[in-house]
Amino acid sequence: MADYNTYRTAQGVGTRSAVIDEGLRAYMNKVYGLMAVGMGVTAVAAYGISTAAVDASGQLTQLGTAIYASPLKWVIMFAPLLVVFAFGAAMNRLSVQGATMLFYGFAALMGLSISSIFLVYTPFSIVQTFLVTAIAFAGLSLWGYTTKKDISGWGSFLIMGVIGLIVASIVNIFLASSAMQFAISILGVLIFAGLTAYDTQNIKNTYLRLAGTDRDFLGKTAIMGALQLYLDFLNLFMFLLQFMGNRE
Repeated sequence: MADYNTYRTAQGVGTRSAVIDEGLRAYMNKVYGLMAVGMGVTAVAAYGISTAAVDASGQLTQLGTAIYASPLKWVIMFAPLLVVFAFGAAMNRLSVQGATMLFYGFAALMGLSISSIFLVYTPFSIVQTFLVTAIAFAGLSLWGYTTKKDISGWGSFLIMGVIGLIVASIVNIFLASSAMQFAISILGVLIFAGLTAYDTQNIKNTYLRLAGTDRDFLGKTAIMGALQLYLDFLNLFMFLLQFMGNRE
């Protein structure tokens, strides 16, 4: 009888583990899928806007002048940052579908914000940097997902680093120091490389804590996870582009 009960208990634990593993796999696939679609929206928006911003002779159109050479450029530059802060506050009031649409809308806005890269850098260097970023991101995210090491302690230092990057970048808008920009780029690559691994592990642990709870709530946490990884990827790409990008 004891052997039977032991077997039955072990069988139950194995079944629960299998269910959690299957649910975690589906959850992470959803996170990565949302992130990939968001990146696609950003790429299409950035390329489409940059194409409409110049005419056949390479001169800025009215749209291009408004976006890149008027005070509106400051609004476009900082609007995504404001939306990120508002995203968390709005999440609880939105449905899963509404939160998904907000995420894609943010991705399109980010495309507008970075569209100038197609006017500054050569297409080949943009594609090359994107591929390097994708390979680095995949390796870092895989390590964050599979490592047994608890890296939750990285969070506070990385967030402080991001705040420092934002402040330094704003200051350098006025200083226009190439040396400072170089230092910011190096730190940016290191910080967002760390955040990629940290966020992946955090997303995984969030699911393990919440598995079996309200499905809508899990759907919203998946969208937040996709947003975090999307920002990690995009910032890693932008900082690497400053090293690898060949200017037009």
